[in-house]
Amino acid sequence: MTEQDKIAGRTLSRLRGLGGRALTLALLAPLLAGGLLVWQAWTLSGLLGRAIEDGDPPGALMPLVGLVMALLLARAVLGAIGEQAGLVGAEAVKRQIREALFARLLVQSPRTANATPSGVAAAAIVEQVEALDAYFARYLPAALQAALLPLVFGAIILPLDWVAGLLFLVSAPLIPVFMALVGWGAQIATDRQAQALSHLSGRFADRLKGLLTLKLSGRAEVETAGIVAASEALRRRSLKVLRIAFLSSAVLEFFAALGVAGVALYVGLTFIDYLQLRGSPLTLETGMFLLLMAPEVYNPLRLLAAHYHDRAAAKAALLEIERHLGPLPERAVRPADMPPLAGPAIAVQIRGLTLRTPDRQRLVLDGVGLGVARGEHLAIMGPSGAGKSTLLEALAGLRPHEGTILFDGRPLEDWPEAELRGRSFLLTQKPRLIQASIADNIALARPDAGRAEIEAAAERARVGGFAAALPQGLDSIIGEDGADLSGGQAQRVALARLFLRDAGLILLDEPTAHLDADLEAEIIADIVNYAAGRTLVVATHSPLVASHMNKAVRIAGTALLAAPLPGRRRKGVA
Repeated sequence: MTEQDKIAGRTLSRLRGLGGRALTLALLAPLLAGGLLVWQAWTLSGLLGRAIEDGDPPGALMPLVGLVMALLLARAVLGAIGEQAGLVGAEAVKRQIREALFARLLVQSPRTANATPSGVAAAAIVEQVEALDAYFARYLPAALQAALLPLVFGAIILPLDWVAGLLFLVSAPLIPVFMALVGWGAQIATDRQAQALSHLSGRFADRLKGLLTLKLSGRAEVETAGIVAASEALRRRSLKVLRIAFLSSAVLEFFAALGVAGVALYVGLTFIDYLQLRGSPLTLETGMFLLLMAPEVYNPLRLLAAHYHDRAAAKAALLEIERHLGPLPERAVRPADMPPLAGPAIAVQIRGLTLRTPDRQRLVLDGVGLGVARGEHLAIMGPSGAGKSTLLEALAGLRPHEGTILFDGRPLEDWPEAELRGRSFLLTQKPRLIQASIADNIALARPDAGRAEIEAAAERARVGGFAAALPQGLDSIIGEDGADLSGGQAQRVALARLFLRDAGLILLDEPTAHLDADLEAEIIADIVNYAAGRTLVVATHSPLVASHMNKAVRIAGTALLAAPLPGRRRKGVA
């Protein structure tokens, strides 16, 4: 076993705690059902002994018949409870893993150079995490049964008949040994299958996102052929895994059949007095008990063999997740662990800031300085392409820069990503909207927001007016990137997110673009009122927007110059 396999095994054992009581119940229910199985087999063998050997009348046997039926029903109920609990526990584990991985992606900068491609990340969170389901829901209960029940059954049988007990105790451990030998090959094949699945899923998602570019550049057929080749590679690896899985089952069935046949042969030869290895005669009751228990001793091992591949699949999936997205969480994500969404106003200090275009061929700003006091409102003005959006993104930690950016005296690089995102809010010129209801898009700013809070935020951003004309109001579904809305409507939906947050630093990039003058005046007034006591930095072309700020600066070339406020409408900093 490689060091990676050992680490993956320890991680899976640690993640078991995320399943809570449901997973514990899934592990214990089959063990209790195994105890009832012994009781049922002993009762049934006693029933047959009294009916055949002693000749008891049917009326005297009815209590035993009722007991056997009750035990059978109880075992069925325990089996159903264990299976359902396993599913619930596995879902709890998967949900918490996905939440933790998704939260980790959210706090990462989208401009990080070594960021995981979106297609690969989606495949890891959706498909690879799903591969853990069978491990927690089925393999873990099966492994515990296989580890304990055959030994318990063998220990019960051994005092009754040492030959049968010895047969069970010798043959049963051989099965896991040979399964482990087969399992080494299965793990290697499953690892390769998981890598092929990640490669195919990531490649398909990324090519689908860039489909228009591929068509325009004449690369559509080449990329289609590449995806077909990746699909074929995944098919071959999947078939190899299935071949090994069938081999594992065949090994188990071979040894289980030998064990059951050996016990049946021993009981039969003893009954006809051809073989006598016991100190006392073998009664019909004891013989029937041995025959009834013979297949049950191997049944937990059969169950383990049926789900043995799930362990290899889970390890492979875990390695793929950690390779692309980092280590999995050690415990459940609780509300107390989440970054704070509230905080006081943040003072901003810029010293010697230099920004370049992404290709680093052109200077955007060269050694500029700027100070924004706590609670101050600043307008950044300048012509299109001057670098206003680039400066805002640098303040949000989304652009590489030279020089120093200080928030409350702390360098931007020293701020934990989660804390920075929790205490700041950035609205870009092209905000991201998803295919969901308007209310759901607004609630992305704070998923725990109540309906009344969402409606209030929508009203402040003037979303209610156009939403009321839609068939389902705020519950109306909009397309990806606001495809069903105008530019101004999409901007207002994104702006409504601001009013659900209590950020100390608010960064807005053309927040009133695409709006008529009257609506612009209403919305900027609401933004300024809401931002009272918070630090607000707005990039804008609009003199009306700039007139509501405390001060303004203008980007001229690669310099940042103080600028007069056009038609000033408010006094200086309170």
